[in-house]
Amino acid sequence: MPQIPVESNHRMSLRIASEEKSLLMRAAALQQTNLTEFVIRTVVAEAREVIERNERVELSARDSLHVLKLLEEPPAPNEKLMAAAFALSKNS
Repeated sequence: MPQIPVESNHRMSLRIASEEKSLLMRAAALQQTNLTEFVIRTVVAEAREVIERNERVELSARDSLHVLKLLEEPPAPNEKLMAAAFALSKNS
């Protein structure tokens, strides 16, 4: 399989059990790619999914309606919020 030149090549070393390496090599062969390409493609895809799941907040329909209502009709500021606002304006 032809190698694509990479402008920057950073190495990453890891220890892996021989059974796991054999499993990865078999999967790479089934996808007709080399071990490095298979691992990178698979791990990067999984990393993107993990980041997406952890950075997105999904609200229920009820919670979404509550947020919209608060945006349309915000509650009056309480004493702590007013104190924080005054403290912020003094420090600016």
